[in-house]
Amino acid sequence: MEVKLNLISKEKLEKMGTMEKLRLILDEVKAGKIVVLESGLTPEEEAKLIEMTMLEIDHENFVGIEVESYPQKSSGFLGKLFGKKGGRLMVIGPANRLKTLEKREDIIEALIRG
Repeated sequence: MEVKLNLISKEKLEKMGTMEKLRLILDEVKAGKIVVLESGLTPEEEAKLIEMTMLEIDHENFVGIEVESYPQKSSGFLGKLFGKKGGRLMVIGPANRLKTLEKREDIIEALIRG
């Protein structure tokens, strides 16, 4: 079976509103695709994505999502002062197809089932 990956650039994500971004991610994952975000989501966006997912779970067709990302790098003093967020790569997929095997500081090892 084929596995489709959608790699979404930081630039595209920055042009989208929160709900537009989350709807895109959820629709793609519900279609069985693995979504890779270049810059990840904010903690608030990730919480909202999980909340939206819980409302759409259908145990026959959509069992939920798996979300993995690198830990946020701590920003320097100026980044904290001006509220800069250091988003990092994030992988999101259907819970029945994507399984995280190992996660370290700079490596996410995952198994994608076809």
